[in-house]
Amino acid sequence: MSSHPEITFQKPADDTLLVRLTGEWTLHEKLPSSKEVEKQCEKDTGIQKVLFDPAPLAQWDSGLLVFLTKVIDFCAQKNIRIEKESLPQGVQKLLALASPENQREGISRGASRKTFLVKVADATIRFIRSSQEMLAFIGEAFLAFMKLLRGKASFRGSDLLMVIQDTGAQSLPIVSLISILVGLILAFVGAIQLELFGAQIYVANIVGIGMTRVMGAIMTGVIMAGRTGASFAAQLGTMQVNEEIDALRTSGISPMEFLVLPRMLALTLMMPLLCLYSDFMGILGGLFVGVTMLDLNLMEYYYQTKSAVTLTHFWVGLFHSAVFGVLVALSGCLRGMQCGRSASAVGYATTSAVVTGIVSIVIATAIITFGCNVLGI
Repeated sequence: MSSHPEITFQKPADDTLLVRLTGEWTLHEKLPSSKEVEKQCEKDTGIQKVLFDPAPLAQWDSGLLVFLTKVIDFCAQKNIRIEKESLPQGVQKLLALASPENQREGISRGASRKTFLVKVADATIRFIRSSQEMLAFIGEAFLAFMKLLRGKASFRGSDLLMVIQDTGAQSLPIVSLISILVGLILAFVGAIQLELFGAQIYVANIVGIGMTRVMGAIMTGVIMAGRTGASFAAQLGTMQVNEEIDALRTSGISPMEFLVLPRMLALTLMMPLLCLYSDFMGILGGLFVGVTMLDLNLMEYYYQTKSAVTLTHFWVGLFHSAVFGVLVALSGCLRGMQCGRSASAVGYATTSAVVTGIVSIVIATAIITFGCNVLGI
């Protein structure tokens, strides 16, 4: 028998066309076109059913499936019934998976229109579940911290030092750049209005108080949310995908103590130091504008800043930064531990960590500022 793929036609009945497939129907061969079947059906308009006889078929691969798919699509357009029962079982299963009906079922199930009340209910349920997971995570983190105070937390000191280096020293370049630019912006904005009254010297007050009280802490928190919070989420999410966290649990090691606790400690310790550094760089940025563009004396600017900025402003800013450090670390670790088992889930966890961290920073800033106003601080 020839291995070359061929098509022959027979008519066992007036309204039936039998398509006989012979040879090896593989991509390495020059396969017949489905147009031959279409021409045969168009030549005899009385055909209502198409049968296949694959008995002489030697071998087949995806080339046969492409041919059959085109024939089936043509017959569906001409309302001609297809009999697939005589085809090999493997071919029937693959055709069923690729059928338009099967595809439409999957699409329609995911794209069904929901009513407004159903959407509200789904959103409420998701919010409640997310809140429960967040509270449970915070509770576990608190218990891990209490074990640390008792000296029973299980994590490596080298891991803590490595995270401290990553969140501290390696963050200085980006913190320097952003803080200097923020100081420049504050000085420019203040100078535009103060020049109307000839009070350019008070630019030092605006920059010094603004940076030390809130802006230094906020900008540092936003930077760390985008840099370190995202890094925490990506690291833990990748470990979740690789089942490393499951391996730790199987070994009797708490992931909360071994992975989350060192990251929270490192960021909480480094944030106040980074905030102080950011304050200093922001004041330098304002000093540059005041001396070079507002014709202020260097020592005059220095003494004006010294008289305007008090320890209270520094303590408020440091309190902001400590709270932000906890929030960013919690957000990054929480989203990383909630990560799914795919690459796309790691990307979603990273994005969610950044968004959650920044939103938490804004909300915490509003609450702390309101509290300071009430207490007169």
